[in-house]
Amino acid sequence: MGNREDLLAGARSCLEEKGYLRTTVRDIASASKVSMAAIGYHFGSREALLNLALFAAMDEWSAGAGRLAGQGDTTEERYADMWDRKIRDFGDMRWLWIASVEAFVHAQASPELLATLAEGQRRSRRMVAAQLRGVPVDEVAEEDVRALGSFHIALLSGVMVQALTDPELAPTGRELAQGLRAMAELLES
Repeated sequence: MGNREDLLAGARSCLEEKGYLRTTVRDIASASKVSMAAIGYHFGSREALLNLALFAAMDEWSAGAGRLAGQGDTTEERYADMWDRKIRDFGDMRWLWIASVEAFVHAQASPELLATLAEGQRRSRRMVAAQLRGVPVDEVAEEDVRALGSFHIALLSGVMVQALTDPELAPTGRELAQGLRAMAELLES
């Protein structure tokens, strides 16, 4: 690997160990065994490097996280299984979710990061809607992006916070599917 790749690997390691807000330039340089000046040369700033490392980790996770394929014969069972896998990931990859929340907090004072996070959310809405509908991303209806995608991303954020705050009482995939069904019944009445 070259310095750039070493820095990205070091930044990811720091995100895993220290989180987004507590990682310093010195931490990254030490973890990557590359000079601190190389961060500025290759990425411009600590924030830019951490953002790339964080977004790469999120892209890795999202590549396989949203598919309905899984245990169960019905769509509801597959949906519950998908959620069980995501909830397990919240525990197994706790560092990623805490770092993403820290990045969101930091973004409130960083217009560039906020714009990047907003663009990531837009892509996520489209991807999630396509996965749930079982269609290619470029074929998903804009209505599904705004409604189904937005709803699912909101649910994801809320479940993530519950799983990080109180893992023992975080909802299961089955409970989420049941809750969604109950809400749909309430909306029909």
